[in-house]
Amino acid sequence: MIHFTYFTFCFRRNIFLFGDNPLGWRFFSILFGTICIILFYLICRRLAMSKRASFLATFLLALDNLSFVQASVAMLDVYSLAFMLGCFYLYLDGHYVFSGMSAGLSTLAKLSGALALPAIVLHTALKQVQGKRDRPWQCVALNLFQGFGPISFLLLMPLFDLIVFRHAVNPINRVMTMLSLSSSLTFANTTHPAASRPWDWILHPQIMFYWYDPHYIGAISFSIWALIIPVVCYMLFRALRGNSASIFGLSWFVGTYLVWIPVSIITDRISFIYYFYPTIGALCIGHGLGLSQLLDVWESKRQGKLRWVAMLAVPGYLLCHVVVFAILSPVFARWIPLFHINYPA
Repeated sequence: MIHFTYFTFCFRRNIFLFGDNPLGWRFFSILFGTICIILFYLICRRLAMSKRASFLATFLLALDNLSFVQASVAMLDVYSLAFMLGCFYLYLDGHYVFSGMSAGLSTLAKLSGALALPAIVLHTALKQVQGKRDRPWQCVALNLFQGFGPISFLLLMPLFDLIVFRHAVNPINRVMTMLSLSSSLTFANTTHPAASRPWDWILHPQIMFYWYDPHYIGAISFSIWALIIPVVCYMLFRALRGNSASIFGLSWFVGTYLVWIPVSIITDRISFIYYFYPTIGALCIGHGLGLSQLLDVWESKRQGKLRWVAMLAVPGYLLCHVVVFAILSPVFARWIPLFHINYPA
């Protein structure tokens, strides 16, 4: 098996509680998706973003198509993301050991949860470069975090396997088997109509087909996708000026997305658009900061064209985001023929 068993076992519990029906398959996915939205808002506030910027960022995340789909299907990504966001929040709140535990749980849900570690390590390094040095006890706690993440992963995995299999499983052998199976799925020997390279996710709009009825398709909402590169550049600009939210957003983007590019080049590992799912929050931070700054311009300028541009741009963009979400939703299935989708044979 390529994924760990415990969170897959949760699907069986869902069905036992609610029956073999849409609710039974999706209940906990929806619950964890809701938790993701709450945690994301708390992260924004912990980054000293204003209530308005935090609300705008959370609004965009909640109505992003890919986030909506992944939080309403029986896949493991939403569980992994919930613990990853918990890891980020606990790290920002100074609870480094518990943050490491949350990173371990994120990785137990799906191996890509380990990407929380490079994001946090990069953020710590950027703070050091900016001269925001941690106190000695914080350095010790951060070192504990970096070690406790893998340790909690290796300690909790046998416990969860014991619950599921009723016997102990060697965690090292388990991980090696999963990595071996995962690395065997390459573009050279595997075909899938929705497979795509990591750089394609930001250069071309990717639409992945999920199911016929309800008609599910997954894509980064075009209102977010179209501004990925400008928003990353904007966060870089704000980060160079010392904005803490932009520094963390950039670290999040690099740790959960950019690492896929060398991985894809070196291993030729097959990848899909939903691998971008953990990165959308980083972009929403940049969007929220930018939209909030435009509203600040509107409030500070009593007259002039710039004031009217700011006043029209923000509600216009938010309306566009809602429309894109509605069009890509199962309710608007009749719109789907407008888009090019690679349907499975």
